[in-house]
Amino acid sequence: MTENHLLDQNLIPEHIAIIMDGNGRWARSKTLPRIAGHKQGVKAVRNITEICVELGVKYLTLYTFSEENWNRPQMEVSALMKLLVSSLRKEVQTLNKNNVRFTVIGDVYKMDTFVRNELNEAIKLTQNNDGLNLILALSYGGRQEIINAFKRLYSQISTSDEITEERFESQLYTSNIPDPDLLIRTGGEMRVSNFLLWQIAYTEFHITKTYWPAFRKDDLLLAIHDYQQRERRFGKISEQIQ
Repeated sequence: MTENHLLDQNLIPEHIAIIMDGNGRWARSKTLPRIAGHKQGVKAVRNITEICVELGVKYLTLYTFSEENWNRPQMEVSALMKLLVSSLRKEVQTLNKNNVRFTVIGDVYKMDTFVRNELNEAIKLTQNNDGLNLILALSYGGRQEIINAFKRLYSQISTSDEITEERFESQLYTSNIPDPDLLIRTGGEMRVSNFLLWQIAYTEFHITKTYWPAFRKDDLLLAIHDYQQRERRFGKISEQIQ
């Protein structure tokens, strides 16, 4: 699949989430250091973001750095943070020019000040854009998000009868973001890795063995085409949907 017209333009997912897996394995397959895989992964982010803008996707959430990733070797974590900052500095003006809004979800207060400052600058610069919302999940964990949301909600209520889905969702990082329509995982693993656990209750999954640094336009179009073949029933039967 190489042409956008093979897709139904009326069924482009509003929100695509991606678990960008396989940077290290891509690098190892080419006898390169792991950081080379992460650098190539940044190029894939740029490419896929541009395509999502072209397709009219409204939200693109990228699992960039998980809560568990803090347990990686300190040298790799430090290199990832520096790569994040340098990439933002290089790309933020282009994002702004293309009407892309930049957003972050996760416990970013665990990050060094120089990283938070760069994130805040990008958020501030693009906050009034109304095109694609590019959301980076940083220092993010789905279980932690749910626990923190419950703690915040618990402080606001008197009885358990006041707890509703709507009030709970209002305490999530994604309170103003619709749930993903499509979740793509690269690298072939068949798990969600603590990503958007509440939000993906009815999300359609697409798993590809392609490593993230090698993920290209055709891979994204294939995932969207796969999504468009699904019947999303949300617990109903086909006759009710039709």
